[in-house]
Amino acid sequence: QSDPIKVLVTGAAGQIAYSLLYSIAKGDVFGKDQALILVLLDIPPMLPVLDGVVMELQDCALPLLREVIPTDKEEVAFKDLDAAVLVGSMPRKEGMERKDLLKANVNIFKSQGGALEKYAKKTVKVLVVGNPANTNCLIASKSAPSIPKENFSCLTRLDHNRARSQVAMRVGVSADNVKDVIIWGNHSSTQYPDVHHAKVSIKGKEISAYDAVKDDAWLKGDFISTVQQRGAAVIKARKLSSAMSAAKAICDHMRDIWFDFKAPKSEGVFYINFPVQDKTWKIVEGLSINDFSRGKMDATAEELVEERDTAVSFLGV
Repeated sequence: QSDPIKVLVTGAAGQIAYSLLYSIAKGDVFGKDQALILVLLDIPPMLPVLDGVVMELQDCALPLLREVIPTDKEEVAFKDLDAAVLVGSMPRKEGMERKDLLKANVNIFKSQGGALEKYAKKTVKVLVVGNPANTNCLIASKSAPSIPKENFSCLTRLDHNRARSQVAMRVGVSADNVKDVIIWGNHSSTQYPDVHHAKVSIKGKEISAYDAVKDDAWLKGDFISTVQQRGAAVIKARKLSSAMSAAKAICDHMRDIWFDFKAPKSEGVFYINFPVQDKTWKIVEGLSINDFSRGKMDATAEELVEERDTAVSFLGV
């Protein structure tokens, strides 16, 4: 086993973390021979719950898990980190205006970005999960100017997995037979799941998603709205937000960023609007974008710019 790496999960007493921590600790993300130290950060009222999570992790008797550090202090949580999964954020409360939500989260991610800047390794890989994820990621990155911005990404892999699964179920194949699905834009109901470049493998033969599905109206209608609204549908059914699927997506995302993802340019894994290759993301050049896609992309881009401008005004920079 190699020397342990230090991995932080914030919001560590919450339900996404509860589904996530076991997978990280048993080697699903950073490798089956990579020892690790797990750092668990949450707010002071959640520390008793966090103690229970620590007990359970200890009781799993996992060979890769060298130490678990529960804390409510940023100077402890962010010290010498190799990877950070920022799950904790301010959830939207009833009657809360969107700008109030943005302001609360700017404060959180400005503080955590500052802690990354001050205490973490400059090579740290940061995955922002807490919503609004795209904007929170931007704020964290802006607050840690000496850490390369390429080291920051936000979770759109859940949307990617949802879209891939919907296509696979429609065609009657397993999800690993669907590739090159793209999620454009914000992790919100304006996101655009795009399968114009996607391929489906059927009986060993690769064809376009449109040819495989054979239902353009579904792909341009219910498919898009199902993926856009999936989070709300899960909440309506479970009375709780997506946790198991979010944790799985976090694992997929961080694993692809952590390891060399060697793939030809046209076969990147699309989920943060860029494919991951060789431990970083790159923009794919020369994708043809039709008028239908352009309209959807412009709408979500407009929302992102509005969110960004509001958040940056709170940042005071």
